[in-house]
Amino acid sequence: MAAGTILDDEDTIEAQALSTSLDPYGQLIKMLMPRASCIAIYDRNSVPLWLSDGCDGPDLPHLIEEAINAAQSDSGGDDTDPDERDGCARSWSGDTAYVFILRDDKTLLGALGVSCQDGSGGARPFSLVQGLLRPALQVLSRELISQYHIGDLRQESAPPRNADLERLLDASVPEDASSDDLEQLVRSCVTHLQCSAGALFVPDKQIAILRADGALSAAERETFDKTQRHLFAWVQVQRRTLILNKVPASSPMGSLPYKILACPIRQGGQHVGGLLMLLKRLNAADFDAHQVRVIEMMTRHIAYVVQNAYDPSTGLLTRPALEQRALAALEGNPGEHCIAYADVDRLHVVNENHGMHVGDAAIVRIAATIRTHLPANVAAARISGDRFALFFANENLDAARTFLDSLCEAISTSTFDHEGTPIEMSASFGVAAVKSTKFPLSHALAHAEAACKAAKDRGRARVEVYEDADRSIVRRYEDVTMIGDLREAIANDRFRMDAQPIVELAHAGGARRFELLLRMIDPAGEVIAPDKFLTAAERYQLATDIDRWVVQYALEILSSAAPRLASMDAHFAINISGQSLGDEQFPTYLEQKLREYDLPAGMLSFEITETAAVANIVRAELLIRRLQDLGHAIALDDFGRGLSSLTYLKSLPVSHLKIDGGLVRDLAGNARSRAAVTAIVQLSQAMKLETTAECVESESILAAVGQLGVTYGQGFAIGRPRPLEIVLQELLRSGPAPRGGSSRPSRIGL
Repeated sequence: MAAGTILDDEDTIEAQALSTSLDPYGQLIKMLMPRASCIAIYDRNSVPLWLSDGCDGPDLPHLIEEAINAAQSDSGGDDTDPDERDGCARSWSGDTAYVFILRDDKTLLGALGVSCQDGSGGARPFSLVQGLLRPALQVLSRELISQYHIGDLRQESAPPRNADLERLLDASVPEDASSDDLEQLVRSCVTHLQCSAGALFVPDKQIAILRADGALSAAERETFDKTQRHLFAWVQVQRRTLILNKVPASSPMGSLPYKILACPIRQGGQHVGGLLMLLKRLNAADFDAHQVRVIEMMTRHIAYVVQNAYDPSTGLLTRPALEQRALAALEGNPGEHCIAYADVDRLHVVNENHGMHVGDAAIVRIAATIRTHLPANVAAARISGDRFALFFANENLDAARTFLDSLCEAISTSTFDHEGTPIEMSASFGVAAVKSTKFPLSHALAHAEAACKAAKDRGRARVEVYEDADRSIVRRYEDVTMIGDLREAIANDRFRMDAQPIVELAHAGGARRFELLLRMIDPAGEVIAPDKFLTAAERYQLATDIDRWVVQYALEILSSAAPRLASMDAHFAINISGQSLGDEQFPTYLEQKLREYDLPAGMLSFEITETAAVANIVRAELLIRRLQDLGHAIALDDFGRGLSSLTYLKSLPVSHLKIDGGLVRDLAGNARSRAAVTAIVQLSQAMKLETTAECVESESILAAVGQLGVTYGQGFAIGRPRPLEIVLQELLRSGPAPRGGSSRPSRIGL
């Protein structure tokens, strides 16, 4: 059941009755699994019956609902996978969630979900945890069976549905799906029970709502606030509803000219987390038993909404609740809508200098600023950590940006001190239009996130609008959509290694020198070129993981035929990314792998881009020297892109320069490119370095680089990349290098 869904009367009563007897079972499971951070018991209708403290995130409830839905559609036939019938497990961010389906023979009873932190040995297998909890699962199943039987008996003897409750719930459904449904609930209670005022107070969720049938003076608001806090303290201790149709003069509320109904809001069937307070004037009718029963049932629905739809720290909506409201607003409404993505700037600086608790307080302060500035047609949610989303119903991009500019300014100018030290706060925003696509909301949010990242790149504390013509933002969006497939490809080895021939321009013969190039395979089996996924790998810090995969795969496949490849002077170049240069563990990993496979040193060389080497000059020099000590040559790739590394060549002991393809492509018609390549060749000859011209894509370019004295050529005019396995097979069939002639590779027409 989605967060915020209005429960039927019978379902609500049944869930509340069940929750009162499940506390011992929850405590038992906590004893059996001390590392459990969240324990949740759900009924067969995906309604939460019992939740431990700390169950605030959406991940475990979503997994439980998926498992229950799967169990409901399971026929229980012989072909059903037993593991799927028993439940499932899923890991993320160092936590693992386990869901166990509870059954009576083939009848679905509900589900138990447990989320726990992984230990030093990683996540425990599902079957192991299931065996540990089997006794508790059995007694919990028997308890649910018993309670369901009791519920059935109650329904058989229950009176017809309460018409007042139905009208009240119907009136609580907001006409505008973007408005706050808790405010509607309070307003409905005030209107339909003919009260003068109503208040909802849930301090843990930062929720404080006051609605009256008329304007309230500042003094009246202050009196209501004091009364509300006093009553909240009372219901926390007494854990029951308070009815005061006549307030005693000796009471702290004796000066308040109202009749009072105060009903506790229980969260997870355990502690009192909030209060619903209704007030009638002294000359109005008393609160009667029927109204009390209606309000008590209403507080159960409020508890469900609060537990599932509101972030506990900030009082903003959760991501699922925001998505539910946004999708409701989009349904059947073709008007303009927008969504914004916000990210707190430099929060890590606050955490490092003042502590994580101060960073958390800064997030709460920014969330409070967002709450106080929200217009009626805008809903805001905390979607994770220090990230927020805002949905603008029936609003165009210009109006949304105007509001976000003012909100961005309000956050930047708000004061926040810690122990007398002022702390600067700001946030970056991206906003995008919601367009008619198969998944309009998720696509728009991804666009807004890309625009937010661009706002950070362009100075922070600003607003950027996603535009299709803005290539930098579009590139970010493409990276966002690519990153999930890329992580899955790394985990499941969905890559292919190609080899492109490199020929020595002064000699003829078959190519024996190759550069290894990576390709990714998407879930549909299509090949994805590196320019489509390497920027995402760099942006999301996955380049080193890819380099490790490349090193392991290349060494493993080459080692299978190393002696024969060595006899024919075959040579393969492996690329190393800039992130791997900056990684402290990668050089050690690379050296260990090279020693483990022990390939002939002359069979392998490595390529590092010019910009990466200059950006990590110290680490680049250390890695180059370690590889040279093992006998491997190093090439500086994309040389000449800015000629920025000329002054560093004396400290970078490379043996090879690969001339940037942008210069090579223009050789035939651009005098400046020709002069630059000539200078690079002369410099390399003076320093006794070999050169390779990249992107040799035509016969004219091939002739030009040969005339300029470039050592090697590489490009489509020489040979296209092909799968490494096929190249190796052809090499092995061709036999060893011919005697008496050059052993170096030359141009071939692949």
